[in-house]
Amino acid sequence: MRTLQVNRILAILIIPSLTLTACASSPSIWGAALTPTPHSFDSLPLHTDPPPAPVFPELNPASTVTPPRPAEDLPFQTPTPLVESPFEATYTPTFDTAPVLYYAQSGDSLATLAKRFNVVEEEITSDITLPTTGLLDPGTLLVIPDRINEPTTPNIQIMPDNEIIFSATAVDFDTKGFVKEAGGHLSGFKEYLGSTGWAYGDDAIARLAYENSINPRLLLGLLEYESRWVRGEPVDPLHTDYPMGYEDFRYKGMYIQMVWAINQLSIGYYGWRAGTITQLTFTDGTHLRLDPRLNAGTVALQYLFSRLHSQSQWAQIINPDTGFPVMYTEMFGDPWSRADIVNPILPPGLTQPEMNLPFEPNRQWNLVQGPHGAWQHIGALAAIDLAPSTDHGGCDPTPTWVLAVTPGLVVRSDNGVVMVDMDGDGHEQTGWNILYLHIGAEDRVKVGTWLEVDDRIGHASCEGGESNGTHLHFARKYNGEWIAANGPIPLVLGGWVVRGEDTPHEGFMKGTMTKGDLTVIADEVGQKWSNITREANE
Repeated sequence: MRTLQVNRILAILIIPSLTLTACASSPSIWGAALTPTPHSFDSLPLHTDPPPAPVFPELNPASTVTPPRPAEDLPFQTPTPLVESPFEATYTPTFDTAPVLYYAQSGDSLATLAKRFNVVEEEITSDITLPTTGLLDPGTLLVIPDRINEPTTPNIQIMPDNEIIFSATAVDFDTKGFVKEAGGHLSGFKEYLGSTGWAYGDDAIARLAYENSINPRLLLGLLEYESRWVRGEPVDPLHTDYPMGYEDFRYKGMYIQMVWAINQLSIGYYGWRAGTITQLTFTDGTHLRLDPRLNAGTVALQYLFSRLHSQSQWAQIINPDTGFPVMYTEMFGDPWSRADIVNPILPPGLTQPEMNLPFEPNRQWNLVQGPHGAWQHIGALAAIDLAPSTDHGGCDPTPTWVLAVTPGLVVRSDNGVVMVDMDGDGHEQTGWNILYLHIGAEDRVKVGTWLEVDDRIGHASCEGGESNGTHLHFARKYNGEWIAANGPIPLVLGGWVVRGEDTPHEGFMKGTMTKGDLTVIADEVGQKWSNITREANE
């Protein structure tokens, strides 16, 4: 094992009526978006005063670096959870300590680093002038006060970010071929999914990878580690019904067990990006602060395993000499070598390309939900909901068109989803990709179509998941990573800047869109303060 240096670093919403809903955008067997079509303002009860606009913190810059590779390949050994682990919590004193020298990693921001290191942003310094917006360059050296005075997880990175998300490292991976060759329980397994009918195990894994933008290698590795489904048979009856070992009747079955696992990975990965996750809670009730020098991929795995195991078992699992990283490398080869080819995920100077509003000029639409989950109920707050105004609510068809916000190639068009690849290479694991969800089947653009700005994509609908109102669920991702709508690279549509909060209010994610001195406030039923109209010259 190689100890790394300092630079290595659902709830389902129960909706009582059309007037209180939220889009979760998850066409899994649990369904998805729950946002109503706004009525036209004239048909609503009169409300004379809008709610106060939410107050959001100022955006802050971010920072990045490519981590070095961990330990060399080692022969696979099944971990023994009860053996004393050499990777116990570490402790950093608070008195008379030297500052931490930290090299910024891909996706860092000053705001999130301050939360991880328990300091304020102004205390983070560098020998260069740090930008006040956007992302910092990878490898930027930062000097940070050492303020953590409690035990932390080991400063050992066990998985690159690229291997968590559906990145370029997965472009050439053949899920079906791997599962077939492995010859385990998964290769002959099929399951009935409420949204699409019967699905074989390999198809289900591939679908989960695309929909959630999660690396299929990781899903197979987790399934094998916890239950031996991929290369053998389930280890016991419990893991036959609950292959990830999460025993809850609401999550019975392989597909929904993997949905649960993806949710935990997303909480860890994107929570680390946002600075909302700084501590683990284990099944035995113990707690441990995350070492602030870890990377998002490592935190994603550490968070998932903390939800399944006691702290002593968890310590064995993350052990790079005997635990999950060894088995993963034995199955798929060295993940750090693959990451080296495509790093960093978020390159220096990354900014959002210019994007228009996704609807026609002189048509009234409404912001019906602020930044919320890109696909599942939780995870990256990368999506917003927009809905055309109608004379009545519900899921009735609307003639209003959804338009392309940028040029690009349609790489997916099915089950309410249209995915547009802006760089046109045909891979949504690379470059900017735009998700348009709840696009009705009628008039929906076909796969292989090249779109220009303002070309027609289709009509907003309730298709692609459970929804009680016609709307568009819109999200961005870059190199396979969902990009938070209110993060260091804010979502800007036609000059309207999206802002939001980190936590829901009674199941609803607040948000605003601002352009100059104009601000619209998200409203679930499309009242007047949520109205947004694209001008003819925009």
